[in-house]
Amino acid sequence: MKYVIIGGDAAGMSAAMQIVRNASNPEVITLEKGDIYSYGQCGLPYVISGQIPEAEDLIARDVETFRKKYGIDAKIHHEVTNVDTDEKTVSGRHTESGETFTYAYDRLLVATGVRPIIPDWYGKDLDGVHTLKTIPDAKKIMADLDHDVKQVTIIGGGYIGLEMAESFVHLGKKVRMIERNEQLAKIFDEDMAKHIHEEAEKHNIELCFSEQVEGFKGEGHVTSVVTDKNEYASDLVLVAVGVKPNTDFLEDTPVHLNEKGAVIVDAYMKTNVEDVYSAGDCATHYHRIKRLNDHIPLGTTANKQGRTAGLNMIDKPKAFEGILGTSVIKFLDLTLGRTGVSVREAKALNMPFDTVVTEAKDIAGYYPGAEKLHVKLLYNTENQRIIGGQFIGKHGVDKRVDVLAMALFHKMSLHDLEDLDLSYAPPYNGVWDPIQQAARRAK
Repeated sequence: MKYVIIGGDAAGMSAAMQIVRNASNPEVITLEKGDIYSYGQCGLPYVISGQIPEAEDLIARDVETFRKKYGIDAKIHHEVTNVDTDEKTVSGRHTESGETFTYAYDRLLVATGVRPIIPDWYGKDLDGVHTLKTIPDAKKIMADLDHDVKQVTIIGGGYIGLEMAESFVHLGKKVRMIERNEQLAKIFDEDMAKHIHEEAEKHNIELCFSEQVEGFKGEGHVTSVVTDKNEYASDLVLVAVGVKPNTDFLEDTPVHLNEKGAVIVDAYMKTNVEDVYSAGDCATHYHRIKRLNDHIPLGTTANKQGRTAGLNMIDKPKAFEGILGTSVIKFLDLTLGRTGVSVREAKALNMPFDTVVTEAKDIAGYYPGAEKLHVKLLYNTENQRIIGGQFIGKHGVDKRVDVLAMALFHKMSLHDLEDLDLSYAPPYNGVWDPIQQAARRAK
């Protein structure tokens, strides 16, 4: 059987590896628009800051490994522009030679990921205005930083904006963040976001809220960012305002897309078209708490969905069990973690809920080095089930967010949290874990 996979990163290559490992003599063709396969995009900010020495350190397996060791026909510079689901072919062009290509498939996986959005602002094509998604993007930013860059402006306060703010601070740059909303990190509630703002200001990051960017000025190279309220001198600009699924080539096909352009898939990564699958950042992700298809592009989800897709493509049924929106971010001296739904999301879905917020210590309070840990839990008032949680502190956040994610996955209640047999020793925890302390304070 002939398998064609569009996309050579997390989801695509996770699927490809499942196929070659578990199918009998499969023919696997992977089509990658760029020339780099299977790399850790989440590590790019740390390459830019110099904490990871080389961008190539992020590559898990290069294209030659896939070709020689696993027998995958891994193409590079192959941009797919059309899918014919009746004839079961994909076609496109080689991005360097311009030559066209067409490949037939028995089963097709769309794993094309997402691309950064840059709104139609004037001056967006000036040198020094960047986005960050790929290794070439990172290298362009690093090359720009070699010049006399003192003031950096970041537009957007999400994952990339926060991580890159830390990187630029680490490099000794003056950093400004412009956010059209009233807070950074909208995945956190306002009362939790204030701790993020305090951390930013502690490191002299200038925060500009409720401002709409209009464009950029400069002669060849950007020199300022213009908003509806001010104009800010800038030597380098990073735009991190969101992403869009790379699914434009599917718009004239019968494949169903959601309002964001993500491919709608079921639990088996199948689309509405026979023998067409999708996975990763370009696909929808079923949310276990919201009970609907969501779109939260993360590397963990892409790898899981890719593995699931690969097995289903070779008739080894496996369901993707869904996401919780779990994430953790390092931001300067803090760690920010969350899982489940926020207050904003719970209200939008008309969930009956309440919250409990507490300040605990990450370890036993009397042990040297104990630090504050801010904890917020959301729970369903009808059945006491936990539906979300947020944690902010210097240490111990990752542990708590993972414990809570496990609790959410298994639909545990506040009372179940109290009964959990969690580890305790003064250097690692108090006798009551901060999660349990919060659960006990709930109404």
